[in-house]
Amino acid sequence: MKKIVPLLTLLISIHFAQAQDFSAYKKAFFIRGKDTLRYRILYPENYRKEKSYPLVVFLHSAGLRGNDNEHQLAETGRFFLNDPVRKKFPAFVVFPQCPADSMWNKIPPGPPYDTTVAFNHTMNTLALSTPERLVKLLIDSLAEHKIADIKRIYLGGSSLGAFGTYDLIIHYPDYFAAAFPICGQANVELYPKRASNVPVWIFHGAIDDIINPWPDRSLITALQHSGAKNAKYTEYPGLKHNIDTNVFAEPDLFPWLFSFKK
Repeated sequence: MKKIVPLLTLLISIHFAQAQDFSAYKKAFFIRGKDTLRYRILYPENYRKEKSYPLVVFLHSAGLRGNDNEHQLAETGRFFLNDPVRKKFPAFVVFPQCPADSMWNKIPPGPPYDTTVAFNHTMNTLALSTPERLVKLLIDSLAEHKIADIKRIYLGGSSLGAFGTYDLIIHYPDYFAAAFPICGQANVELYPKRASNVPVWIFHGAIDDIINPWPDRSLITALQHSGAKNAKYTEYPGLKHNIDTNVFAEPDLFPWLFSFKK
């Protein structure tokens, strides 16, 4: 028995290491003036230079901020490496990394987040944060060089990244083909006025104890009242904040996302 336990531990460790192999994501840097955005980029399978591909940009949660250009892949990077997904939906996937002392948008750091401020404050009318601005400029650059198809740019984010997702869409409602924020919050009054035409699939855990689900519930109601045709909301009963695995297990997520084109 003493020999079996170490063997099992070794096998589990090897499996975990293999599962966390993100070498397919190439390290890159985007520099504008004195500002640098570190990001990882996954190329489509059988990439052809002469062809433009869809682009998925995913903004990570607060706990993955840093400057190592690695940690941002820890929670959700593996889902885009799934063979059936890569074969059926060839696309570029970009994971930018927000520095440890910054935010994806202009809100106070957390958790816990001040839901009253996040819900009522006109945060989405403020200027972009530096990482947020660099993300937009990076996307512009990829589109201008015909690497990414400007008509098929998709945005997602988890937790803090969902805050940034909402904020970028409010600033650029005619830019993104579709979005999927996970456990975030938006300015519920402003978002439907600015972005009701942007296809969005919102996800939240019903008993999220970090970012309360009620602003997302209010947002989907407001979007429906505004006549939004492609707004969806999925709430997972009994689940808290860490729902990424559930979201990416949704069989319709990628077909839904890639069905939209500007």
